Amino acid sequence: MSLNGKLALVTGSTSGIGLGIARALAAAGADVMLNGFGEQARIAAIRAEIAATHGVEVGYNGADISKPEQIAAMVAECATSMRSPDIWVNNAGIQFTANVEDFPDERWDQIIAVNLSGVFFGMKATIPAMKAKGWGRIINIASAHGLVASAQKVAYVAAKHGVIGMTKVAAIELANQGVTVNAICPGWVLTPLVEKQLQERAARDASSVAKETLAFVTEKQPMAQFTTPEQIGGLAVFLCSDAASTITGAPLSIDGGWVAQ
Repeated sequence: MSLNGKLALVTGSTSGIGLGIARALAAAGADVMLNGFGEQARIAAIRAEIAATHGVEVGYNGADISKPEQIAAMVAECATSMRSPDIWVNNAGIQFTANVEDFPDERWDQIIAVNLSGVFFGMKATIPAMKAKGWGRIINIASAHGLVASAQKVAYVAAKHGVIGMTKVAAIELANQGVTVNAICPGWVLTPLVEKQLQERAARDASSVAKETLAFVTEKQPMAQFTTPEQIGGLAVFLCSDAASTITGAPLSIDGGWVAQ
């Protein structure tokens, strides 16, 4: 399919899942606005690589997704420098683990601000232009933890459950406006950060990366295989296609069978 002429803004897209999604959308022909933190020379190199590989325009805005005013400013800047986004992917997220009684208040506030409120303010800022155009795709990156829980992840689980609820509300409101709203729910994803953690575990335990990978993945998933950012990107591209035009309000699992148990 082709997304030529569409503009996709992906939050948290300077690495990991977000970057995989941005690359997949660019490969389908969409211009891309990247967002996230990181060393500026590295971000410039990513922009240049995506633009050269796929022949699309690639912008960047470093808005902090925990700040509603910065989200609104990013949308306004995007409309000025490129155009209003046709595709909006709420991907930015952070994590912290601790038992409920030990969970620091400030960590709760940070995770809710980015993982939950950031999704709300992102949708709020971009929906009006999508409605005016009569076409839009909002994709919220939730998690298997938006459908089931794990210990020591109270803020993350609460936020991701909330993201799925918001997805359903927005989908109902926009059902006849040409705008779909869906949530992708990944299980374990092989990002550079996870790869590093597995290598460190193998070194610490005098084990192998393959052994540590198997133990890590199968703790939750029946399928002993990571999902990749590229696969999540492929699902995002499908959700932007005409074939998915009546898929809305759906939490779509891509989790190796995690929530099937």
